[in-house]
Amino acid sequence: MNQILVTKKLYITPELKRKKKIYKFDFIISIFLVCILTSLYIYAEYDRNKGEETAKQLLTEMNDVLATPPVIEDTTIAKDDILLVVLDGTVDDYDPSAIKENKVPSIAEINQQAEIKTTASGYQYKIIATIEIPKINLNYTVLQGLTGSLEEIEALLKDSPCKYHGGEPNEVGNFCIVGHNYRNSRFFSKVPTLVVGDKVNLTDLTGRTLTYEVYDKHTVNPEDTRDTTQLTGGKKELTIITCTDDSKQRVIVKCKEVK
Repeated sequence: MNQILVTKKLYITPELKRKKKIYKFDFIISIFLVCILTSLYIYAEYDRNKGEETAKQLLTEMNDVLATPPVIEDTTIAKDDILLVVLDGTVDDYDPSAIKENKVPSIAEINQQAEIKTTASGYQYKIIATIEIPKINLNYTVLQGLTGSLEEIEALLKDSPCKYHGGEPNEVGNFCIVGHNYRNSRFFSKVPTLVVGDKVNLTDLTGRTLTYEVYDKHTVNPEDTRDTTQLTGGKKELTIITCTDDSKQRVIVKCKEVK
């Protein structure tokens, strides 16, 4: 009987103590990692919500701009009932035979004089268009950075979709727009659900809205830039770019103007 009355203390060997310390250490590390990951998720979600709020503010500002006719810097003066454009020199040097017909400003000229804004991280940009896709309830401004660097685009993408490549919006060529896929309802997250025949509206700074129709959708590797080609045969095209849900590839949505 005495042989089986062994105290608990006899079973706590040095090896068991060592294992208990390891288990305790692993448990603390696990709790620490969970806290870190939770904090990162909360911060990422906060950052995304903040970006969505900024995007809405930018859209409101763009709508205000569109409600006001674009104003181009006036370099004209009147003399003898003739409208002169003074590019260089003085009024007295003018040659009536050199007077040319006053032209309507182009989209490029209007974009050139668009207001320059600055992000909290110091990157400068302009709002040059709005993109609307009724099917997925998408409506955002399109931003354009002043340098076109990848670092600049990545910073601006936190606030709104951005011009990635091409000329001016709604002009002949392939206007390429890139946006984040957050795998929710924000930014370009629902772009991968578009199908052939869906409509996309693009409004430029002149207030002109053109409708484009999806004619192709596919995925490519990140380094594949063939879909940004400007060889459109004199037509107006729109290319929408975002990531796949696993961020390993890019979803390309090709659109052409509806006439």
